[in-house]
Amino acid sequence: MPDLLSVQGLRAGYGEAVVLPGMSLSLAEGQVLALLGRNGTGKTTLINAIVGIVRRFGGSVSLAGNNITAMRPDQRARAGIGWVPQERNIFRSLTVEENMTAVAQPGPWTVERVYEMFPRLKERRSNFGNQLSGGEQQMLAIGRALTLNPKVLLLDEPTEGLAPIIVEELLKAIGTITRSGGICSIIVEQNAQKILGLADRVVILERGTIVHDAASSALKADPSVLERHLGVSVAKAH
Repeated sequence: MPDLLSVQGLRAGYGEAVVLPGMSLSLAEGQVLALLGRNGTGKTTLINAIVGIVRRFGGSVSLAGNNITAMRPDQRARAGIGWVPQERNIFRSLTVEENMTAVAQPGPWTVERVYEMFPRLKERRSNFGNQLSGGEQQMLAIGRALTLNPKVLLLDEPTEGLAPIIVEELLKAIGTITRSGGICSIIVEQNAQKILGLADRVVILERGTIVHDAASSALKADPSVLERHLGVSVAKAH
């Protein structure tokens, strides 16, 4: 299967500082990739470089075989880059429904289909963004990204600060979304344990460089890798 997302030799950072010295990474349709690493290792920078909002010093980003490197962030979004940033960035003065219809593009992911995935959003469809709980805001951020009908869904710490029951619901939804066809996902997550059950593949970054890239099942079988790179105790990794 051809790669849906291909990042080749990507050098990116902020100002004059290079955070990613030469990142190469590719994902196939239906793949969920967990991006792990300690704070400051370049996880968010990689997401932001794919979105197109940090400085690029070199390298390329391709989506479904098309080079999108020269595109602005809004053009990349229309081309199929769906982004759920840590801050969620929902429109707080618009209703749930308006948040999604404002950006919707034609495709299989309609507002109604998002409501099927997240019934709570349907119940809150007339509420404003600032009237939602943290979990509901995160569902809306994901729903809004889906109505763009993306090929790649980028999620930056989507479970941070949420109750365990909401986390479980969100991760299950992300798995269903990704495996429903035509899409792949990258999830930045601090807690390796939360994500291992969902991800097919795990990439660990250190200083903007990939130091581990393997199937999630291999990491479960050898939790010493987590301990070495993330300081996660072996006992917790079972």
